[in-house]
Amino acid sequence: MRMTVLGAGTMGHGIAQVSAMTGHEVVLRDLDEELVSKGIDAIRVNLEGGVERDKVTREEMTSTLDRIASKTDLQSAIEGADLVVEAVPEKLSLKKNVLSESEKFLDEEAVLATNTSSLSVTELASALERPGQFVGLHFFNPVHIMALVEVIIAERTTDKTHTLVLDYVASLEKTPVTVRDSPGFASSRLGVALGVEAIRMVEKGVASPQDIDTAMELGYNHPMGPLELTDVVGLDVRLDILEYLREELGERFKPPQLLKRKVRAGKTGKKSGEGFYVWEDGDRVAMSDEWSIQ
Repeated sequence: MRMTVLGAGTMGHGIAQVSAMTGHEVVLRDLDEELVSKGIDAIRVNLEGGVERDKVTREEMTSTLDRIASKTDLQSAIEGADLVVEAVPEKLSLKKNVLSESEKFLDEEAVLATNTSSLSVTELASALERPGQFVGLHFFNPVHIMALVEVIIAERTTDKTHTLVLDYVASLEKTPVTVRDSPGFASSRLGVALGVEAIRMVEKGVASPQDIDTAMELGYNHPMGPLELTDVVGLDVRLDILEYLREELGERFKPPQLLKRKVRAGKTGKKSGEGFYVWEDGDRVAMSDEWSIQ
């Protein structure tokens, strides 16, 4: 397919990369050239890492980059696309604005999708003239590694739209799971519930972040503990999701004060260099010194 990804940040450039690697022609669009260039550079770094680990050949890297075009103009980025995936920050009003503007330039049969981890796809669809051609595609970070894509069906999503995106996900050699639109869907609701309880345990001094994560990794065979995962996702992102789920589902999703305090201090996890852990050059090097057993 010819597809467009709107937003060249962490999720956007990841979606563009895996799509181009599996043969799709991709346009990566953001507001200015600097943002798009950063996205392309991140894709190049990921691919070079794959080459170094013998996961990707030099030829595959070159052909992948050749299949990605960069644009800043919305209309020219979208026109002619079979699938447009919006991957802008997780703000309801922002996503609504981007989606409604994008729909103006969609071809008649094209499908529009949102990459969201928790926002109501049905609510987002209310901004559109053709809600039947709209669907949620929840990719997981890092996109080029994670095998799952959650397909979220809104109230008016058509079977044709559902089939197209299932075929698209399969073409990426990823596994789709389909869920009906509900706050937090399946994965985010369960994942956030585990993460928020882990934060409460740290807040109450039950155990250190590292010991809580080790318990889940070795005791429950999780590839990454809930607090390290919170650092990777971003504490600010987790806070936004919790606030939304609290509003929709009740006080069991009330954000802990520890999480709020860290976000206010700019300690948002891996991207800022510190969250529940300290990060250097993308690697976890220590626990945050805010925790100590009494």
